[in-house]
Amino acid sequence: MPDEGSSSGLRTRRGFLAAVGAATTTSLAGCATSLASDGDFDVGMTAVAFDPPTVTIEVGDEVVWRNTSSRGHTVTAYESVLPDGADFFASGGFEDEETARTAYSNSLGGLIDSGDEYAYTFDVPGEYEYLCIPHEQAGMVGTVVVEE
Repeated sequence: MPDEGSSSGLRTRRGFLAAVGAATTTSLAGCATSLASDGDFDVGMTAVAFDPPTVTIEVGDEVVWRNTSSRGHTVTAYESVLPDGADFFASGGFEDEETARTAYSNSLGGLIDSGDEYAYTFDVPGEYEYLCIPHEQAGMVGTVVVEE
């Protein structure tokens, strides 16, 4: 869950986005904006897409995904392309991609229902590609870029 307890209210990236996001994204009438601009979460999940598809954060930051659609989704790292030294991550807390895929196939393991969230803190710099298991074939993939 987001760190809402900071004394400044703006210590977290999400706190900063909450303070300025709406003003900066709505000032460009007619332009596409991210669902995550309200600052409560970083990545929204639409019917078959992560919004935004790429987020850039710093080491130690948490990313929060919120299911903003009526369909169930997962957040599952592509294990084969994780940065060196990075841990695997997946909604449902699975230890590897194969286990996450099997759990989803057998019992909808890792499914994030509409309105629910999944959060993960990134401690190793690099590029993390991830997918939604039930909607991967529809192109529901995303990237988290973690900078030092």
